[in-house]
Amino acid sequence: MLIIGLIFLYLPMFILVFYSFNASRLVTVWAGFSTKWYVELFRDEQLMGAVWTSLRIAFYNATMAVILGTVSAFVLDRFGKFRGRTMFNSMLTAPLVMPDVITGLSLLLLFVTMADLIGWPMERGMLTIWIAHVTFSTAYVAVVIGARLREVDRSIEEAALDLGATPLRTFFLITIPTIAPALAAGWLLAFTLSLDDLVIASFVSGPGSTTLPMVVFSSVRLGISPKINAMATLIIVVVSLAALLGWWFMRRTERERRTSLERFDFQ
Repeated sequence: MLIIGLIFLYLPMFILVFYSFNASRLVTVWAGFSTKWYVELFRDEQLMGAVWTSLRIAFYNATMAVILGTVSAFVLDRFGKFRGRTMFNSMLTAPLVMPDVITGLSLLLLFVTMADLIGWPMERGMLTIWIAHVTFSTAYVAVVIGARLREVDRSIEEAALDLGATPLRTFFLITIPTIAPALAAGWLLAFTLSLDDLVIASFVSGPGSTTLPMVVFSSVRLGISPKINAMATLIIVVVSLAALLGWWFMRRTERERRTSLERFDFQ
């Protein structure tokens, strides 16, 4: 069943990559091998502009989501019980189960109301999309990092504090390196979620801030272009390489952490 599931998941991707080298304009009719659609792809200014916009938003979103998610997970895990903890935890995880349509509509109403009351934002664009993506990406990152924080051996942090390190120094020199694999996983997850979002971005975007999913969705409604296959192939390659690098980094960090713990226990 696992093999059947993997085939069902990855076979369409291989077919898409195969047809990205199709010479025919019809994506379902094979007319010989050609790379002309990759050339046409890089000549399409609208599509490449959407790619650049999506990549920038995804990068800024992932970075901010990791910062906010780390702080939120650290507060929930290390501060124990405090007044408003249940409400804070519920509000943090609410975007995980909230439909995208509801999230996008509520953010649109928020931006419109703020523009009427305080004059900001005057127009919707990359900034509003970035804010919208951060709101739901932070929840996913907090869950990933929170799970990692609960597995951290706190005796190492306590030893650093006993030796005179400040809590802030302990956090950056002990806690952050320990949860580095989770930080990398959370960053990649937030980056992917932002790059993939269509519904929320459609609500909060404006002229000149069209993302890649919006362009692809619009073009599919008019007929699938082979350039979309070429674009999807490049995205698959880039995401696969990023996942491979992330896996290698997390494995290396985990191996170094275990080696350090073994030396510490031996001493």
